[in-house]
Amino acid sequence: MLLHTAGVPAPPYDTTVEELCDWDHMCAVLAEAEPWWEPGTRFGYHAKTFGFLLGEIVRRATGRTLSWWLREVVTVPFGIGDDVHFGVPEELLDRVARSQPPIGPPPPPPEPGSPVDRALPPGIRPDADYANRRDVLTSDIPSEGTMTASGAALLYAALLGDVDGVDLVSPARRASMAAVQFEGQDEVMGIPSTWAFGFSRQRPGGVPSRPGSTFGMVGMNGSAAYADIADVCPPGCSQPDLRRKE
Repeated sequence: MLLHTAGVPAPPYDTTVEELCDWDHMCAVLAEAEPWWEPGTRFGYHAKTFGFLLGEIVRRATGRTLSWWLREVVTVPFGIGDDVHFGVPEELLDRVARSQPPIGPPPPPPEPGSPVDRALPPGIRPDADYANRRDVLTSDIPSEGTMTASGAALLYAALLGDVDGVDLVSPARRASMAAVQFEGQDEVMGIPSTWAFGFSRQRPGGVPSRPGSTFGMVGMNGSAAYADIADVCPPGCSQPDLRRKE
């Protein structure tokens, strides 16, 4: 599941936004889906299904949702409970910046019947209107999130062990999060890819990724967040306070 090799990269092609916002419905249809390949044998980006597959495993194993764990164990204790969400609370919707359509002509849609077309059905393909929908913003869709830049920065700093008094993951776990686990063809996107467990290691922006040290993810609307283990502040150095200022 963490490495996008489960073989269930696509929801039903007629999936609607309303259905995408229905947790029980999405888990039921994905449980009935026929894998595209034998699980574990190929890689393909599970853009819309990753969060449901992983989140339902967590819910069944612990009795708690992925959103509950994020809030109770991570964001609230770190003081960013209002800054990082899978589903935005109604009372915080006025803080969400509205997405705008791109300037110029939109990119062409994927070729009908192609793996990308099947994995991103037309009814739930992200654009500005989709991103601004109230039901999308407030629903528990762990493949998508809404956050402030400072909240994302503090979350990654905690993963790096660079927040005073916080060690969110062990050094061994941190190393495994950045270690390259797959190199090869993405069966969905049709491009060469390199991935770690749950993370991409090829960050944008012209800064070379350090193999085995960089982990993060690019999201919708031009968002991206990455961490680099080699850049962790050593003992005795000084780092700015990353907590959001009111």
